[in-house]
Amino acid sequence: MSKRDAVAAKKKAEPTLPRAIPVAEESVLAQARPLAEGLCAAEGVELIQLQYHRERGGRILRLFIDKPGGVTLEDCASVSRELGDLLDVHLPDLGPYHLEVSSPGPNRPLARAEDFERFRGQRAKIRTRSAIDGQKNFSGVLEGLSGRTVRMNTGRNTIAIPIDTISKAYLMES
Repeated sequence: MSKRDAVAAKKKAEPTLPRAIPVAEESVLAQARPLAEGLCAAEGVELIQLQYHRERGGRILRLFIDKPGGVTLEDCASVSRELGDLLDVHLPDLGPYHLEVSSPGPNRPLARAEDFERFRGQRAKIRTRSAIDGQKNFSGVLEGLSGRTVRMNTGRNTIAIPIDTISKAYLMES
C-alpha cells in the first residue's frame, strides 16, 4: 500500500462530525419566547418583541424590553446575562448567535394586539402585507382596537386595518 493510499484509507476510516444544521427561526422563537417572557416578568420588565434572524455578522437573537420610566443599561445587561445562561441550558443546540437586549427607543414597536389599545391617542406608522384602499403604509393617530381591527385617524379619515394584515407597526416620536 502506498503512502497516498494509506492516508486516503485513514481519512475514510475517521468518523466525520455531522455538520451543524441551522435551527429554523420559528422553532428558536417558539422555544426562546417562554424563557424570555418568564425572565422578563421576574426582572420587572416587559418583553416588547423577540426577533431571531440572520444578519451580516451571523445569527442575532434580539429582545426589546421596557418598563415604566424606561429601561436602564443595567436592566439590559441583567436580562442578557440571565437569558444567555437559560438559553445555554434549554437550547444547547442553538449554534452560534449574538444576543442583544435593548430598549425599544422612541419608535417603540407595536407587537401585540393590546399595544394598539394601550397607545390610543399616540402617533404611529403601520405597514400592511396587502393593500387597503390601494395603500400599504399608513401614519396617523391610533384610535384603538375593535375586535381584531385597528382604527387609525390619518388626518383625512379613519381607517380600519385588520390586525392580521399588519406586517410592521411602531410609534412615532411626537
